[in-house]
Amino acid sequence: MQHPDQKYIDALLNNDAVLLDELYRKFSGKIKWMVLQNNGTETDAADIFQDALLSIYNKAKSGDFILTCPFDAFLYLVCRNKWMNELSKRKSRKVTMTDDDGFNKFGEDSFKHAEEFTVLEKRKELLMEKLGEMGESCREILCLSWSGKPMDEVAKTLDITYGYARKKKCECMEKLIKLVKQSAEFESLKW
Repeated sequence: MQHPDQKYIDALLNNDAVLLDELYRKFSGKIKWMVLQNNGTETDAADIFQDALLSIYNKAKSGDFILTCPFDAFLYLVCRNKWMNELSKRKSRKVTMTDDDGFNKFGEDSFKHAEEFTVLEKRKELLMEKLGEMGESCREILCLSWSGKPMDEVAKTLDITYGYARKKKCECMEKLIKLVKQSAEFESLKW
């Protein structure tokens, strides 16, 4: 069954400036984040995003492509496969993916992957919502520690001792976990 997000596929095919602008605003940030988290640059992210849209356009142009899952999940999977392939090329200088720009890799599981992606996004949204309900010091220490900085750097940035930083992070994590578990959405997100 065709997903309502088919409108983005149609926008690509018809060069609909309004919907294409919406597509870029809504989806490019997630792709940028994924590429940056996986050893890429902003330029890499922009290239992967463009390349994925071109691949989707070419696939849709053939006339037999119907979107059956959320567009953001599908786009994310195409971009992720393209980026992993690019990383592999950079590492070994050979292409590992030869199938139809990565589309065949989804096959029967595309809806399952899209559903899993959607659940992950909702979990992330819930986590960020509950993080927003916490005090500024907890938000600051958790965000800094999640950014990949070692705890001694986090402590230095916050001008606190290393021991206190570790203790505070543990307390804040416990509080965040409690807030998440108490939310109405917790059970539905298959934690």
